[in-house]
Amino acid sequence: MTTDLIPPSLLDSRGFREAMAYLSAAVNVITTDGPMGRCGITASAVCSVTDDPPTLLVCINRSSAMHRIFESNVELCINVLPAEHEQLARNFAGITQMPMENRFETAKWNLGNKGVPVLHDALASIEGSIVDVKDVGSHSVMFVEASQVRVRDSGDGLIYFARNFHRIKHPDLATTR
Repeated sequence: MTTDLIPPSLLDSRGFREAMAYLSAAVNVITTDGPMGRCGITASAVCSVTDDPPTLLVCINRSSAMHRIFESNVELCINVLPAEHEQLARNFAGITQMPMENRFETAKWNLGNKGVPVLHDALASIEGSIVDVKDVGSHSVMFVEASQVRVRDSGDGLIYFARNFHRIKHPDLATTR
């Protein structure tokens, strides 16, 4: 095992991104629909902020073509992906170069309470409204107040770690009690 210490004077965005590649994170497809149109992106930069009011944050690169759409539409859904949707994650990440409308044709979607696409078999779907946006460097941190939550009680998880997707086995509930 080797460990390379990057001195603060040499820390740059490349070194920081390298370290962040080892920060395991759930894989989500964030979706929206509204006056600016329907779109979605794959994101791992999603985090709970508080449970009262139930609020999450979603970080989106400001140079992304979808940034303006999300900010303008305000309503969105955070769809936590199960492991069987790795290809969907790749499609919405733009890895496959699939046009946006075709990406939605590769899975079953329901219409959420505020008209946003909700993945039918997501591990969890959190619908909400963007209530605040803070620009930090290249990204916007969008604070989303949840208004509707759906949770599936089974299925393996999907995480992003070391620049690749990985399945996380759902614990056997019988052995964890």
